[in-house]
Amino acid sequence: MENTSGAPSAGVEVGIIGAGDMGMLYARRFAQAGYTVNLCDTPDRHAELTARLEGTAINVLRDGYAVSRRSDYIIYSVPAVIIGKAVEEYGRATKVGAIVAGQTSVKTPEIAAFEEHLPADVHIVTCHSMHGPNIDTKGQPLAVIRHRSDDEHYRTAVEVLGALESRMIFLTYEEHDRITADTQAATHLSFISLGTAWSLQGYHPWLNPQFISGINNVKVAMALRIYASKWHVYAGLAIMNPLAKKQLECYVDSMATIYKYMIAGRAQEFRDLIYRAADFIFGKDRSHKKVLLEDDLLDQLSLSQVPKEQSRPNSHLSLLCAAVCWYRMNMSPYDNLVCQTPPFRMWLGIVEYLFCNADMLEESIETALGDRYTQAEDLVFYTAVTGWGQCIALGSFEGYRERFEKTAEFLRPKLEEGKDLSTMILKKLTDGERQAA
Repeated sequence: MENTSGAPSAGVEVGIIGAGDMGMLYARRFAQAGYTVNLCDTPDRHAELTARLEGTAINVLRDGYAVSRRSDYIIYSVPAVIIGKAVEEYGRATKVGAIVAGQTSVKTPEIAAFEEHLPADVHIVTCHSMHGPNIDTKGQPLAVIRHRSDDEHYRTAVEVLGALESRMIFLTYEEHDRITADTQAATHLSFISLGTAWSLQGYHPWLNPQFISGINNVKVAMALRIYASKWHVYAGLAIMNPLAKKQLECYVDSMATIYKYMIAGRAQEFRDLIYRAADFIFGKDRSHKKVLLEDDLLDQLSLSQVPKEQSRPNSHLSLLCAAVCWYRMNMSPYDNLVCQTPPFRMWLGIVEYLFCNADMLEESIETALGDRYTQAEDLVFYTAVTGWGQCIALGSFEGYRERFEKTAEFLRPKLEEGKDLSTMILKKLTDGERQAA
């Protein structure tokens, strides 16, 4: 159903409500493909956007009413936390027979807003690029969701989205939210908790001997990548996705269980749980990695000035907990690679790297059970995980924002460098996948 000619659908104008990072990425890609693009943001940004985009093929309009009245395919590129308010405001101005989509990472509230506020003659074919604005859309997963549309308008929507040159995955909105809950909820909780743990202890990880080599560099880079992004991206998914709650609760509970085993000296129970998880996810023979990270790539990664020879063992508690969580939920993370996000791919990559290296896994277990310094460090991580879990369970967007921005400020000296490093890692992985294909 893709537009293999590369030419835009005749006469179709694409409208984008929201000129944030993803909105701008989409606007530029559709304009490059030859579409007429109508873009707006909040009224106070109109003059700035007009000046910035002068001379381009993108029409800057005053508001969502103007975009909705003249556009044939309208994409709401706004935070999930305000999708209902935005559609309520502008939905009634939607052009008769137009197609409407959203770019939020949680589709349940988005679809509810569309059903409540869009006229009955409007078609709904929504989407979600499974990556952030700093990743090229080409070859990346793109969820396409036909919710309410005849065949002709559905084909038009798919042709328009073909301009992104993404790898389309066709889902229902319920399937989308289940997969994003499985791949993103605990992933983000793990990385943001690492950042908060470093902040609570008052040290930057690139100065700590526990985080200066191997997969620890990946943890640091991906945590910095998340904290260099917008808080609402992660808050919306964690709080608004009704299917994320179960996984978040499982990750927090798994963390409590294995940390109690660690400090209570329940070594055999600790080992048994870790190895049951390992066998469930990676099989008895763990000598062959399926995904993701190789030694030559890891050797290139470091934000630290501390010599590698001074590194200390790490329990990798966040990764042990990930495997236990998947095991307890009876979920294979490999099943969700079809709709992966960059942080999830990296998270699975480092979990796999640990569990498929027998010596490293044994060192991790021994460190967790016997190293008092590590147990003290892990206590702070455990506290961060439970704190974030409580914040999310309360549904507190303001609390989420305050915690997120406070940690981001602490990590600010390396945020951009960490984002660049993580982008390099992801590019190498993507290039490797293309060569393998």
